[in-house]
Amino acid sequence: MIWYVIKLIVLLPLIGALAWGSLKLAQKAQARLGVTGGPAKRFRIIETTMLSPGLKLAVIQFGDREILVSASRQGLTRLGEAPARELGE
Repeated sequence: MIWYVIKLIVLLPLIGALAWGSLKLAQKAQARLGVTGGPAKRFRIIETTMLSPGLKLAVIQFGDREILVSASRQGLTRLGEAPARELGE
């Protein structure tokens, strides 16, 4: 029994260190190769507001449009649409 505990104390931190090191090595390799976090996103969430525990409003920028949607447990509903504002406005 004591041999099992000693192995556990030694190997568990070693496995954790190997996992952490492999993640850091992968991040450095991606940065060196110029790999981004994924494909360019076509939309961006501008703002969200929680109206109730099951209902949220969100403004989504998609291309040159801003779309107001409500998100509930049943799904998304488009409420309105307008041209996108500039960042300074």
